[in-house]
Amino acid sequence: MRYFKLYAHFLRFSFTKALQFRVDFTFRILMDLVYHILNLAFFKLLFNHTNFIGGWSESQVTLFVTSFILFDGIYMTVFATNAWWLPEHINKGELDHYLTKPVSPFFIFSFREFAANSFINLLFGIGIFIWGLTQVQMSFNYLSLAIYVLLLLNGTFLFYMMSVLMTLPVFWTQSPRGFELLLHGIDPVLKYPIGIQNKFLRVFFTFFLPMNLVCSLPAQFFFGENAYQHLLIIIAVTLIFSKLVLILWNKGLRQYSGASS
Repeated sequence: MRYFKLYAHFLRFSFTKALQFRVDFTFRILMDLVYHILNLAFFKLLFNHTNFIGGWSESQVTLFVTSFILFDGIYMTVFATNAWWLPEHINKGELDHYLTKPVSPFFIFSFREFAANSFINLLFGIGIFIWGLTQVQMSFNYLSLAIYVLLLLNGTFLFYMMSVLMTLPVFWTQSPRGFELLLHGIDPVLKYPIGIQNKFLRVFFTFFLPMNLVCSLPAQFFFGENAYQHLLIIIAVTLIFSKLVLILWNKGLRQYSGASS
């Protein structure tokens, strides 16, 4: 309950801060909406010339794209700002503020900033995702849908783990962003179905840099393509990456020199 109360304070502070800059607040909402519309329009244009992309029909790709929009809304709302500021906190010795609190410093670092402007777009993303479900030309049950939503939430968390993993080398290198920019340089992989990848890329982006586990494999599970095999892969890789991040985080804290050092 202490962590829930703490997160409630984070939420209240974030909304109060966001509403102090209303022009920026409104502009970011419009910017994200345009981005989502362009993603949908891009695939709509492709389907004017073909019936399948990577083995998926137009209705399946539409659901996949709306799932990506939902993921993007969750990630930008909950995690993105926190991940962005981590290198700054490490390089400037500002992690002291987190380490002196009587709660997990990783929890504070991960959830302190809540992007209120992106939350509005998350609500739009939920609506777009529901619309995408209505376009699917296949029968599905509510259990599969519930698992699918949980897998999308897991994919969002996994992408955050990848982002943190790419940032943690800052503890040792004192570089401005670590390897995070490398991750964001290839994150367009998230927006395209797994079926368009060759065998090497499919293996690499499933097990080594698991972009496919964010949206593509959850969609394959929902579509019934080797469902339980994909479910086991998602669970196993998420646990491995989470454990790896915690190990490197603890090693990094032992390396860290605070502002008072």
